Amino acid sequence: MAKAPQAEQLRLLDLQANDSKLNQLQRQAAAARANPELAEIAAKVAAMDSELVAATTNLSDAERDLKRSEDEVQAVVTRLERDEQRLNSGTGTSKDLTALQSEVASLTRRRSDLEDIELEVMERVEAARSAQQEVQQRADATRARLREVESARDEELARIDAERAEVQAARDELAKTFDAGLLALYEKTLAKRGVGAARLFHGRSEGSGMQLSPGDLADITRAADDEVVFCPDSGCILVRSSEWGS
Repeated sequence: MAKAPQAEQLRLLDLQANDSKLNQLQRQAAAARANPELAEIAAKVAAMDSELVAATTNLSDAERDLKRSEDEVQAVVTRLERDEQRLNSGTGTSKDLTALQSEVASLTRRRSDLEDIELEVMERVEAARSAQQEVQQRADATRARLREVESARDEELARIDAERAEVQAARDELAKTFDAGLLALYEKTLAKRGVGAARLFHGRSEGSGMQLSPGDLADITRAADDEVVFCPDSGCILVRSSEWGS
């Protein structure tokens, strides 16, 4: 059975405190990276992007329709102006002038119809532009929120990294003060069991959280103070002290 002075075994609890803190910080970092709000907001951003593409496409379609409508009106206006100039000049036969008057009247009606259509398309463009701007504003706000949450996550991770470096440095310095054999036993137990050392406090193992059976407790009590004993449930090193009632 491994042996180490009781004072040396007691100091294992300080080493375990550092290792427990490192594990805690690792869990905190994992939780910060897995923040469900980040995934939720990122999903909203993706949905907003799709909605924005649809709104932008709708606006582009409406603007294209408006350009086509404006071109049609302009073509009629150009032809009408030309015919009116010819009609006002009075040149041509009576038959030609009568036909020209008829065409001017037809073009005037056509222009009126096309201008009505153009007005409808303009209204559609304005509605599409307003809708696109509204989606853009919501998308910008969602992205801003995502940046805020990401920034908070990064700050939290930076804090955790700084604290982890500090704890790790203290742990490394403390580890250097232990007998190599005892340290190797502790670290092997830590790697295998998840806990390297814990108190035996009034018959209760703080490694397992369980009250030891009378038989196990009797065996541990009979062991010499410098003998390294283990928790029968968790497998970690049990650190004993008369002050703890063990």
